[in-house]
Amino acid sequence: MKRTISVFLLGLLAAGTCAATPTDEAFQNLADEYISDLVNLSPVYATAIGNHSADDELDQVDAAGRAETLALLRQYKAALDALDRNELSRANQVDAELLLHSLESDIWSIEVLREWAWNPLYYVNISGGAIYSLLARDFAPLETRLMSAAARLEQIPRFLEQARSSIEPARVPRIHAETAIAQNQGLNSIVDLMIVPQLDVLSSAQQQRLNAAIETARNAVADHQTWLEEKLLPQANGDFRIGAELYDTKLALALNSPLSRKEITARAEQEFERVRNEMYEVSKAVYLARHPMTRFPDDPEEAYKQAIIRAALEEAYKKLPPRDGIVAVAREQLQEATDFVIEHNIVTMPEEPVEIIIMPEFQRGVSVAYLDPPGPLDRDQPAFYAVAPLPTDWTDEQVESFLREYNIYSIQDLTIHEGVPGHYLQLALSNRYPSALRSVLWSGPFVEGWAVYAEQMMIEAGYQDHDPLMKLINLKWYLRAVTNAIIDSAIHVDGMTREAAMKLMVEGGFQEEREAAGKWVRAQLTSAQLSTYFVGYQEHIEMRAAVEARWGEAFTLRRYHDQALSYGSPPVRFVRALLLDEDIPRRGE
Repeated sequence: MKRTISVFLLGLLAAGTCAATPTDEAFQNLADEYISDLVNLSPVYATAIGNHSADDELDQVDAAGRAETLALLRQYKAALDALDRNELSRANQVDAELLLHSLESDIWSIEVLREWAWNPLYYVNISGGAIYSLLARDFAPLETRLMSAAARLEQIPRFLEQARSSIEPARVPRIHAETAIAQNQGLNSIVDLMIVPQLDVLSSAQQQRLNAAIETARNAVADHQTWLEEKLLPQANGDFRIGAELYDTKLALALNSPLSRKEITARAEQEFERVRNEMYEVSKAVYLARHPMTRFPDDPEEAYKQAIIRAALEEAYKKLPPRDGIVAVAREQLQEATDFVIEHNIVTMPEEPVEIIIMPEFQRGVSVAYLDPPGPLDRDQPAFYAVAPLPTDWTDEQVESFLREYNIYSIQDLTIHEGVPGHYLQLALSNRYPSALRSVLWSGPFVEGWAVYAEQMMIEAGYQDHDPLMKLINLKWYLRAVTNAIIDSAIHVDGMTREAAMKLMVEGGFQEEREAAGKWVRAQLTSAQLSTYFVGYQEHIEMRAAVEARWGEAFTLRRYHDQALSYGSPPVRFVRALLLDEDIPRRGE
């Protein structure tokens, strides 16, 4: 594989300001080569985004591999720095900023954050994704994809050996070791569910090779499981809290927003009070419908508000899905949301396929559901709305706690968030933007913020016929995004304890114990990601308000949503600049 930018491209960049080779042309060549070079940075990631030129290769995760990756990232940064970005078109100015931000983020992650040294899940996700991404979608003939899987399975022993040589056990937090132990053998379930049933499409020789590769991989996974349990776990004594310095840098890189940690916390704390007060007002109407003779005090104490809100929530908790029926409920509600969006002309409805699936085992333990879109270079493939099944070892009390949290109204809100008009719709429309680079370098805060915005917007538009219980659950879910932002930094920077976090989520945010306990685990396993929902939402509502003021009577939801989603999924501040014809933000602004 090539590990350097082509001499031809460097020549283009050196002459980028000449009339014969405009800066836009030079940048486009740089962007195209970067997309092609993603197979050298990570073959597994390249497969996931739809670059299939190295589907039979597995990432090199040893010191030599990291050194080669760093060298290539620095070459691209130097080439980009050599361009006069002021001479680029506005669209390319955005893409250049995204590429620069991504390169700097990747370099910092390898050199400073160094998760490869202390997070065993880093390797679990790569190995699981390496096989899952080959079999989940029909981007090539099944025979071709199965033989690519064979090639990658043959490399699993090397990959896991490199992982063990990279990890520093004493730095590994115990929660990361425990989660890796739970997820590591998920690779076997991918093989059992997605490969073994398909073996009969192969020739005898191909089956022989694939069966041998499967046996090789299973043995390697078993050896790694023994190492995780007997070597890593006893030594895992690292602090999952990454501290202020690392957190602030990681947050800035994750958000690509001018909002600082302190500003985010201040906003979130203000929203926490506002949303709880709004929940009280909605709850009063619900309570009165059941107890019409009630007279509410003019200046109620917080304990009184808490009791009324909880009483109203209990009405919503009476409508629970069956333990094994969450996927069926989500499928039905996805159709309801789709029909509402079309009927009310809210936004263009994409035709790209979406399927609701059981979450793969190697992905479980971090979130209840997620939207897995096709790679931006695989635009004709389906999106997957993945829902995690309830753990089989849960007690009846834990199951009830979970189902109360994910009642019928909550699943509806979740389906809006993950499906329509949330992630599925937004990403399907955004991926129509012609820049492959922009599709690859999508912004988490834009995507997550849009999904939270979609929840709020649908209820405001009258979804579920203005049902106050739907409104109440919707507010509860937004309160979850608010508390996510609060605990994210409070845990990693301020040392918030599990007890304090649970109290904030359960008492302050009205979350059920199972949901809050799961979020505590997620907050330990991740950092900076939980803030993306709140920050992205704040930026989305500010952008909509600015556009609504500018457009006046010409503003409609359909016009605004279609145009806002037409620029891809860059950070919100770039979309705002394009919508309002403002200067394109630059790095550090």
